Amino acid sequence: MNYRHHFHAGNFADVMKHALLIRLVRAMQKKEKGFLYLDTHAGRGGYDLTTAATGDSLARQPEWPDGVGRLVGRTDLPESVADYLAVARRFDASRRAGADTNDHGALKFYPGSPWFVRELARPQDRLSLCERQPDECAALREAFQFSPGTKVQEMDGYVAVRALLPPPERRALVLIDPPFEAQNEFAQVARALSEGLRRFPSAVLAVWYPLTERARVENFFADLRALRPPPTLAAELMIAGDGSTMKLKGCGLVVVNPPWQFEREAEPMLSFLSEALAQAPGGGGRVTWLVGE
Repeated sequence: MNYRHHFHAGNFADVMKHALLIRLVRAMQKKEKGFLYLDTHAGRGGYDLTTAATGDSLARQPEWPDGVGRLVGRTDLPESVADYLAVARRFDASRRAGADTNDHGALKFYPGSPWFVRELARPQDRLSLCERQPDECAALREAFQFSPGTKVQEMDGYVAVRALLPPPERRALVLIDPPFEAQNEFAQVARALSEGLRRFPSAVLAVWYPLTERARVENFFADLRALRPPPTLAAELMIAGDGSTMKLKGCGLVVVNPPWQFEREAEPMLSFLSEALAQAPGGGGRVTWLVGE
């Protein structure tokens, strides 16, 4: 697999995914009892945005300026988006050297999903981070070597759903965020969701997916409905309309067992982000119930 997330770190898809992930974590933490956060495709955990334009052999256009870069300096951020940016800034500040800290300018370091959750985790919350690529896992393990309540495992994330559920806490938030390089990725995700629901029906299961070919997504939704899951919604962000020539016009997050009123937080956030991050006319944000409450 040749995927390296640092090319894409902080782009519009990361903004959407991580802003919604924070809402899920905040909702889980409304109860005092701890929970397991399982990240099936954790990557290396954090990214240096100054190297985002450096490819393996050729320079690449960094994507963060049209993602998190557009939010920096704005004074009209909704509370949920401001919360997301504040967590990203805390990570950035912790990676900078002393006098280099900056509360207002562009970020130099951007957290992946594991660090967003680690920044919010309470002592009673536990993180299990899985990454099957050896070099990425080695970087992840080094990054979290002094992080209490966090375990890094070099393993297939889809296997982890079967191996690590149900957790002793009897509460879990699972993020399935694959690179979608394999032709059968949606099918693998559907199988993982089936296994996760079989083993732990009350888990909150979140799946990030790209919006490239609508037909593939609709087939994925049909496979999900066939599982007869508990309440399930899809939150989607489009930064360009169907007529755009862009390959990646948007992305979505399926959430099985969404926390109470999660959609009420997601809808205004997506509406704001669809305007703030638009790259072509015709975009938008929406929340759709695949299986009603």
